[in-house]
Amino acid sequence: MAPAPIALNTAAQTDSQILQSRPDRQPLPPLLGGSLAELTQWVKDQGQPAYRAKQLHQWIYERGARSLMDITVFPKNWREAAADIPIGRSELHHRSESHDGTVKFLLKMTDGQIVETVGIPTRDRLTVCVSSQVGCAMACDFCATGKGGFVRNLSRSEILDQVLTVQEDFDRRVSNVVFMGMGEPLHNPAAVLSATRSLNQDIGIGKRYITISTVGIPGRIRQLANERLQATLAVSLHAPNQEIRESIVPSAAQYPIEELIEDCRDYAAETGRRVTFEYILLAGVNDSRDCAAELAELLRGFQAHVNLIPYNPIAEVDYQRPDPMRVRDFMQTLDDRRVAVSVRRTRGLESDAACGQLRANLGKTTGKIGRFGGDRRR
Repeated sequence: MAPAPIALNTAAQTDSQILQSRPDRQPLPPLLGGSLAELTQWVKDQGQPAYRAKQLHQWIYERGARSLMDITVFPKNWREAAADIPIGRSELHHRSESHDGTVKFLLKMTDGQIVETVGIPTRDRLTVCVSSQVGCAMACDFCATGKGGFVRNLSRSEILDQVLTVQEDFDRRVSNVVFMGMGEPLHNPAAVLSATRSLNQDIGIGKRYITISTVGIPGRIRQLANERLQATLAVSLHAPNQEIRESIVPSAAQYPIEELIEDCRDYAAETGRRVTFEYILLAGVNDSRDCAAELAELLRGFQAHVNLIPYNPIAEVDYQRPDPMRVRDFMQTLDDRRVAVSVRRTRGLESDAACGQLRANLGKTTGKIGRFGGDRRR
């Protein structure tokens, strides 16, 4: 039985009602993620003049303040009195840089859990691949993150922190954000949508330069269309038919591919935005010309783009990367049938290129990756 859809219009209430008063026994919510209006109300509740909110907003989103003590334009006595109120920044646990300039970060949250995020630079843009959960419950058979299981959702501030971390490391403004890291974004809709709005309104990233990726959760794509975000929807399809999809994406059993595609058609019609379909090519599984022809037929008649991703192997399973000629043949078959298609160029550390693999591998050797560390077999 499909899970009941979660209402998406609660996004502004993430991070535990971020700037509202809470009982003393509860952890204080972080300020990161608060809009200028929310921060203004919070500053006034603290007995400070309203103009302090603009200063606070600037120091959080532009100057990277990690503590209220860092904000030297504030009176010292107020900073000291409010020192326990967290901004919401993580601790850098590990950083790895590839020869092509891609940087992978492992970030430690306040509860000790580790999430992975990636900064991908080109001459014209800086893209951040963000995680939305610690682990993932979808258990896709080829995915390193899915092999580790699910721990918890990330909050709005924990998502935004990833973007600010990359921006500070590169000393360059982030231009694009893709929710394609650890986790299923539409299993954490309130925080993801709230973070998406803050990325646009507070950090200044264009709405159309934000991509939300999903394997597909019944009911959620239709709800996402109602949000009118103008973000790009990317659907992790990975197969041209239900049989193959169920064999590699277990959750597909609750969401038949025909229903998923129909929801995507409705999304494109309602939003005027084309849908991107992520398609990982697994050698001998879904990379044949027949699969490409079947995929083209499935996607006929609406705005769609296929992003082919040659597989990055992981140790836990036997799937292999397809031969480059089969990738070209697959792409040509789609192109011949007038399906917009591109091939994603592999970026990042070749030994840990798959999403979640750096986190998993480092956990095996250091024993520091939350419950996934040490001798836990995956």
